[in-house]
Amino acid sequence: MQIVRTIFWVLLFVGLMTFSIFNWNPVEVSIWSGFVLETRVPALVIVSFLLGMIPTWLLHRGTKWRLERRIKQLENATRAASVTQPVSPPPGTQPANPVDPARPTPAPITNPDTGAKPIP
Repeated sequence: MQIVRTIFWVLLFVGLMTFSIFNWNPVEVSIWSGFVLETRVPALVIVSFLLGMIPTWLLHRGTKWRLERRIKQLENATRAASVTQPVSPPPGTQPANPVDPARPTPAPITNPDTGAKPIP
């Protein structure tokens, strides 16, 4: 990816230099009435480009910073949730088979028709 970025900037620089060589003419820019700025065309183009690029670049950096913070926050939450903790039953519930030593176990129920005991 770094090579693509480098090629892009080199091509942009070569294009800007070519434009500057062929358009090295002075121009007058009237900013306010009575305030006239005399400059060359390439300087005007470069300054205009930078003035248009700076707000977009600042917006990009701010969004990237905010999303990186959000990603780190979610990663930390996932890491904290993945730690295994013993699961205890919710308060007010009892286990499925409570064992109470003070209470005797009931006798098995027999079938009144046959008198047979159920299979354990």
